Amino acid sequence: MGKATRIRQQNARQKIAAQREAERRAEMRRRLFITAGSVLAVIVIVVAFIVVKSLKSPTAQQGSAAGTTGTALPASVVNDITNVPASTLAAVGKGSTGPRTVIPITGTPLTSGGKPEVVYIGAEYCPFCAAERWAMVVALSKFGTFSGLRGIHSSSTDTYPNTPTLTFYKSAYTSKYLVFTPVETTTVTKQTLQKTTAAQEALLAKYDAPPYVSQADAGAIPFVDFGNKYLVSGASYSPQVLAGKTWSEVASSLADPKAPVSQGAVGAANMMTAALCKLTGNQPASACTPAIQKLEGQLR
Repeated sequence: MGKATRIRQQNARQKIAAQREAERRAEMRRRLFITAGSVLAVIVIVVAFIVVKSLKSPTAQQGSAAGTTGTALPASVVNDITNVPASTLAAVGKGSTGPRTVIPITGTPLTSGGKPEVVYIGAEYCPFCAAERWAMVVALSKFGTFSGLRGIHSSSTDTYPNTPTLTFYKSAYTSKYLVFTPVETTTVTKQTLQKTTAAQEALLAKYDAPPYVSQADAGAIPFVDFGNKYLVSGASYSPQVLAGKTWSEVASSLADPKAPVSQGAVGAANMMTAALCKLTGNQPASACTPAIQKLEGQLR
């Protein structure tokens, strides 16, 4: 075999080897792309699952602090809360509330526009505020009308997690008998929502402290000042009775005087109604019934 022939064969073998190497590299790139594509697809699926799951969670239903928070409530739920039958109110009385559900305080009458003012300070994450709001809406609805109430759940990481409740944030209340001023200071995730005024901070410092509440309970929320004549500090009943319930289940239970929810929330509402009737001179008569006036005598 001549030298020229050997050179041609060697060149041919090198060309074939180069082609095979190029094919091998192309195959490796193809497999790499397939693997990367598969991993990316899995990541997309996992992320989508997490997003969908989070949207279904109570915390995700809270909304944004920049706008409204919570979920719009069905009209039937709002109706059940704001129209508890008079027969149920009378049958429950003070219910399962403690002896100091409503605490008398002494101060210059708190008014707004010539009407007694009720100041509420709480937070959306707070499970004790969650329990108290049900009672407050029942009571205040006897003197006026709410609009814009929305459903939320208390914090999932606090005691009594995910307690179903309402939020007063961006709600409205109209009454010819009194003024209601609610402040929800923080969201469910403890981000700033509304700031208290200097006057409201002064109320907290003066009344949410000894001698009106114990030193251990000083600064507790919810804090509710009824015209500087009566005070609620903390929950009037245990949030435990609301555990695991939907807004609809809580609202419908309010009409049953034997239900634990009614014994707690309606009992607390009756005591608040008694305090409000003291502020309004027992007006209106539809709210300040003989049964409520009897409870007024317990506000000492």
